Amino acid sequence: MLSRSAESLYWMARYLERAENTARLINATQQLLLDLPQGASFGWKTLTRIVGLDKLFQQSYAEPDESSVVDFLMASQRNPGSIQSCIRFARENCRTMRDVLPRDLWERVNSMYLASRRYSQPGLGRKDRRQMLEELIYDRHSVSGVLANCMSHDVAYQFIGLGEHIERADMTTRILDIHSAIMLPNQAGDSDPELGLLWVGVLNSLSGLQMYRRHAASAGSGDGGITGERVMQYLICDPHFPRSVVYCLDAIESHLAELPHNMDPLRALRPARRRTDRLSAEALSLSSQHEFLDEVQGDLAHIHDAIAREYFHLHQREVAAGAMP
Repeated sequence: MLSRSAESLYWMARYLERAENTARLINATQQLLLDLPQGASFGWKTLTRIVGLDKLFQQSYAEPDESSVVDFLMASQRNPGSIQSCIRFARENCRTMRDVLPRDLWERVNSMYLASRRYSQPGLGRKDRRQMLEELIYDRHSVSGVLANCMSHDVAYQFIGLGEHIERADMTTRILDIHSAIMLPNQAGDSDPELGLLWVGVLNSLSGLQMYRRHAASAGSGDGGITGERVMQYLICDPHFPRSVVYCLDAIESHLAELPHNMDPLRALRPARRRTDRLSAEALSLSSQHEFLDEVQGDLAHIHDAIAREYFHLHQREVAAGAMP
């Protein structure tokens, strides 16, 4: 497969996954606003930092209020990470690779693109916005179903899987980091029931509440065992939940195992796996969560860089090695 084709498939998957998880992030924030403890406030400006786009936001908007941040994340043409931009980029990559991808995939991605034009309509309330974003998530699930069941699991499929799981792991850490945007009136403990409601919202945003209660909540706990430390542990380390970081790292390793010349990307994967395997209670504390999640995001960026060097920048690599004039 041409390196340019592999890169198009990889980024198509990343853009689709980013669009879905940005929708989940916005819905998680809206649920968080309903469950905030009395006297607490939410810093919308921090949300742009969580997604790593705070500088770009400041160049485009005067005030970091709810309407500005939501427009920036959903519809802004200036933001390459907005939902509308991601779907547009995914559609373009899908269009150029139509000879490799199932026909049904193009039709579904194109439908997502047409639906995304509604995201910038003025006066959109929280209820309508939530319904619109949930429809996007369902449409994204149908895309995943087409890929899993209608496409040969060949080299092209492996690059799609790499993009999907790197982006998913990264966005899971960002959704977990949403609590850094909350200003509490006092230092509530991790077991505070009001704070527990906020973690319920995080689980719901990742469609993980039911699975958490089945597999991670302590037996006999009246509140379902939902605390920040337990939720963090589950969404980072559970090897069976498809949106956990460790599950995604295992999937990345499996996809790389099916590709040639995989030594450098597999080597780049090891620090992330060591970090999650050695996860401590201290790293899960309220004071250390943000720093730990930043470190995991850095590990994922290194994995992406290794994949890009090995598979997407072949020409530049050969020039650097002196193989080409």
